[in-house]
Amino acid sequence: MSENTTPRVRLNAFDMNCVVHQSPGLWRHPEDHARDYNTIGYWTHLAQVLEKGLFDSLFLADVLGTYDVYADTNETPLRAGAQVPVNDPFLLVSAMAAVTKNLGFGVTAGTAYEHPYPFARRLATLDHLTEGRVGWNIVTGYLPSAARNMGNDDQMEHDERYDMADEYLEVIYKLLEGSWEDDAVVADKESGLFVDPEKVHEIGHEGRWFKVPGIAITEPSTQRTPLLFQAGASKRGLKFAGENAEAVFVNSPTKETLAQQVGKIRDAAEAAGRDRHDIKIYSMLTPIVADTEEAAQAKFEDYRSYADINGALALLSGWTGIDMSQYGPDDVIGEDVKSNAIQSSVETFQKASGEEGNPWTIRQLAEWIGVGGFGPVAVGTGKQVADQLVEWVRDTDVDGFNIAYAITPGTFEDVVEYIVPELQAQGAYPTSYEEGSLRQKLFGRGDRLPEQHKGAGFRVGQGSLV
Repeated sequence: MSENTTPRVRLNAFDMNCVVHQSPGLWRHPEDHARDYNTIGYWTHLAQVLEKGLFDSLFLADVLGTYDVYADTNETPLRAGAQVPVNDPFLLVSAMAAVTKNLGFGVTAGTAYEHPYPFARRLATLDHLTEGRVGWNIVTGYLPSAARNMGNDDQMEHDERYDMADEYLEVIYKLLEGSWEDDAVVADKESGLFVDPEKVHEIGHEGRWFKVPGIAITEPSTQRTPLLFQAGASKRGLKFAGENAEAVFVNSPTKETLAQQVGKIRDAAEAAGRDRHDIKIYSMLTPIVADTEEAAQAKFEDYRSYADINGALALLSGWTGIDMSQYGPDDVIGEDVKSNAIQSSVETFQKASGEEGNPWTIRQLAEWIGVGGFGPVAVGTGKQVADQLVEWVRDTDVDGFNIAYAITPGTFEDVVEYIVPELQAQGAYPTSYEEGSLRQKLFGRGDRLPEQHKGAGFRVGQGSLV
């Protein structure tokens, strides 16, 4: 990219159907409304704010367990409200879609604990109801508590979870791409023929984990397969992303490590026979903005005063699979630590360093997580933060940012008020939405999976099913 060319900056919003997502303790701030997470009004208002700001989508995280890795108990996450209580993200989408026309919705769901047959129906249903504005964030799970409550002693090993996810995706592709032909639904009132049986095909899947012999029970939706998000950055996760993902969420504390992550993802896409830019990459970032740099810094310090250190350590323990209660506040995470949770999280925190270039202590990591969780925090005026976003896109080849909040919906409202106009003034951000589905908006190549994508090989007539 030429240094004189202003790159396009893309924005997603990052939220979760709970009180504490990335910033433990901030629910106590007088301007925070995260406590309203269990009301329709919170979500419909947020969706309208984001659509006003021309966000690509609202990326909804989720977990199916608690962060009880810390001290082997639920006490700390419960006290802090650290991603517990947490409600189902899928049930939010219809209400938000009803009050918006263009905003996309990336919804997290795991491959470990729900059979792909009913899940394919849920995906198709939301794609119908949103007219093609839904995406699926594919996760393999990382919390042992979820495994135990599903009747298992522990999770599968990290790489085996991805092996299972490969087959899970195969079943989804067969159901959504290969079972019904595009013109199977006739709806001919005179003849009384609604669906032509000759154009609906059994998928005949029998694999290591799943046996699905029959047909999909949903007709094709706008995108057929919703846009595919993914967030795994381990070696095995990168291979999975290279083959399947259309958008990838990453987090990195520095511009240098972000550039490395982006390069690895683009290499993985290329290794899978795709173009290097067939994946849109969003990096997590929490912006703190105000009219002046001084006011923004004061706002940041105010937020920091509400941070819950114990809640941060509970989140850190769950993300890394390492019980942080076994360390002292001045200890560091050693390079020899192994994880069966989010392996890329361990690597991220090991690479995080302070001003002297030394590894951060447990206390410093907890303080860092206190506002903004995993990712960096950008503090300044709208122009200062917009300039930083443009710089990071230009220097790292990332496509955009998954905006996490310090307070909600205030952080998102600040982005729309302060940052978006500055990006637009630089020609780095659109002034209106493009037409079409979420996939069409991101890539401009139509509503369906492109021909070079793995899932396209399961379409009717591709030789997989008929």
